[in-house]
Amino acid sequence: MNRPDPERATTPPDGRPLSEQPRWRRDFPIHLPEDEYVSRRDLVRFAVLVSGAFAVGQVWILAQNAVRRMAGRPPIREIAGAGALPPGKSLVFRYPGPQDICFLARQSDGRLVAFSQVCTHLSCAVIPDVPTGKILCPCHDGVFEMRTGRPLAGPPQRPLPRVQIEQRGGRIYATGMEVSTV
Repeated sequence: MNRPDPERATTPPDGRPLSEQPRWRRDFPIHLPEDEYVSRRDLVRFAVLVSGAFAVGQVWILAQNAVRRMAGRPPIREIAGAGALPPGKSLVFRYPGPQDICFLARQSDGRLVAFSQVCTHLSCAVIPDVPTGKILCPCHDGVFEMRTGRPLAGPPQRPLPRVQIEQRGGRIYATGMEVSTV
């Protein structure tokens, strides 16, 4: 005489017999006694897999940092003459590569700022509005602060990458990129 093991029997949560249960419950029965037990071996296996995934992620981050360091600093490139840009105006240039579009703006107080012209939200071209001190993204009404490049309104969450600039002998040079996440 074979009697079913009461520990292995599945009892639906509402207590009705299996024939009265909805079809999905009959097709996918849950063995509650088995679901409540996790073997030590399974727990150790899960912990080892998760730890291995974290270790691989850390190695990947270290490799990316090493590749970035080996690539070196971006080149120093002349943008324009210091007198070529009056206060309240901006000009477009490419830095560090020919496909990287940036803009240089002279604010009304005479300070120069330069940022990437690619919005950090969905890569639309941003437009500097120097008189208002804002940088506008027309695609999704994003607004950035001209002085720092940080987002003020709209969907962008990250600031615009800043181009480091220097004035040497009456010329303006781009000397590097500063990417900030805050």
